Amino acid sequence: MTTSSLFQTYVRSELEFERGEGVWLYANDGRRYMDCASGVAVSGLGHSHPKLVEALQKQAETLWHVSNLYRSKEQEELGQLLVDNSFADKVFFCNSGTEAVEGAIKTTRRYFYAKGEPEKYRIITFEGAFHGRTMAGLAAGGQQKYLEGFGPALEGFDKVPFADLEAVKAAIGPQTAAILLEPIQGEGGIKAFDPAFLRALRALCDEHGLLLVLDEIQCGVGRTGKFFAHEWAGIEPDVMAVAKGIGGGFPLGAFLATDEVASGMSAGTHGTTYGGNLLAMTVGKAVLSIVLEPEFLEKVQKKSLLLKQKLAALVDSHPEVFKEVRGSGLMLGLVCKGDQGLTLKACRDNGLLPVPAGENVLRIMPPMVISEEEISQLVEMLETAALATEAAQKK
Repeated sequence: MTTSSLFQTYVRSELEFERGEGVWLYANDGRRYMDCASGVAVSGLGHSHPKLVEALQKQAETLWHVSNLYRSKEQEELGQLLVDNSFADKVFFCNSGTEAVEGAIKTTRRYFYAKGEPEKYRIITFEGAFHGRTMAGLAAGGQQKYLEGFGPALEGFDKVPFADLEAVKAAIGPQTAAILLEPIQGEGGIKAFDPAFLRALRALCDEHGLLLVLDEIQCGVGRTGKFFAHEWAGIEPDVMAVAKGIGGGFPLGAFLATDEVASGMSAGTHGTTYGGNLLAMTVGKAVLSIVLEPEFLEKVQKKSLLLKQKLAALVDSHPEVFKEVRGSGLMLGLVCKGDQGLTLKACRDNGLLPVPAGENVLRIMPPMVISEEEISQLVEMLETAALATEAAQKK
C-alpha cells in the first residue's frame, strides 16, 4: 500500500531528476543520464534550451493569462507561423495531444454537419493506434487495455488492420466521414506507414469525399527530418493534431485545418480556458524559430541517418537481444528479441533513458539537438546494455 497522495496510474521508476541540460538529465543522487526519448518526443530541443528559457522568463514578467475572450497577438503570430509552414489555413490552440485529437475529431464531425450531412460521422482508424486518453481518443485508438473499465466506448470508429488498403476500402460506407492515423505509430511500436500507402489514402479520401485526419503529435515538428512527417509522402491532410514537440516541454497542443473544413467550427462550438495562453504561445514561437531555421531539419536528417546506421550495426552484433530497427528520422525503435523490461533496466543502469512501446520496442528518440559525439555515446551505452542483457539471459 503506497502512502503517496498521487493517483497510482503510473508505474514509476524510482529515478528523480533535479535539472537538465541539452540531452542530459541529472538525478538527485548526482548521476547523469542521457535522455534518448525526449520525454516521449516532447523535449525536441533538449533541456533548458537558452532561447526557450529566455522567452519564457521574459513573458512571465509581463502577463500570463487573460483568457480567449480577448484578442491575442501571440496566438495570431504562432498560428501564422504554422499556417505559413503547413497545409493549414486555421489553427486552434489547446494544452495537450489528447485535446488536439479531440478537437480534430469534433472538427471533422462538425464539418459534415454544417454541410447538411450529419449522418457522416464515422472515422476509420488502424490497429495499433494511440490517439490519447479522452473517451474519444480511447475509442479512436480502440485498444482494449486502455478502454477496459470505462463503460461503453464512444461510438463511431471503425478499426482496420495496420496498412491494409483493401480493409480501408471495405470499411468505407455512407456514414464514413474520415480516415484518422499517425504517419508513424508511436505507442504502437514505431510503425511507419509507407509513403505510397499514405498517398493511396489521400486518393481514397478525394474519391469518396472523406477527410484525411493526421495525428502528428509524436512524429511532427521536425522529429523525422521534415517539419511534419506526412511531407515525406508528398501529401496534405485536411485536419491535423499537433502537440508534444511544439512546446519543447511546455504544455501546448493545436489542431489545424483548411479554411473549408474549419468553417464548421463557428463561434461557441469549441473552447478552452488555458489553451493559447501567453506563456505557451511564447515558448511555441521560440521552438518554431529554431526548428524552422535554415539547415536545422537538414541536420536532423544527417544525424538520424548516422544514428540509424549505428543502431543497425548494433542489432547485427547482438541478434539475441535485438531483432530490427524501425522508424524514421530521430523517431526510431529497437525491436527487442527477448524481455523488453530486462533491456530497459540495463539501459537505465547504464545511464540511458529510452522508453518502451508496443510490440516489444524500445523507443530511441533523443532531442534533435543531439551531437554526433553524443550519438556515439548513446550507441556505446546501448552496447553495454546489450551485453548486460545477454549475461542476464544466460543465467
